[in-house]
Amino acid sequence: MALKRLKAEESWTGRRVDFPAFSDALSKRRAELGNPDLPRNSGENRTESKKALLKAIEDAGGKW
Repeated sequence: MALKRLKAEESWTGRRVDFPAFSDALSKRRAELGNPDLPRNSGENRTESKKALLKAIEDAGGKW
């Protein structure tokens, strides 16, 4: 199975993202901006199934 993953990675021709470097750059940028509180997703475009799932989680005592 690991070989399949290696083959897929080798055939990828798109841009690669170095996630540790991206995370560091993002943290630095947010710090420069004063670590603003980002708005949560309003949920206006949620499907009925997603609304039902979130309600079930809330009814079970979970908090998403």
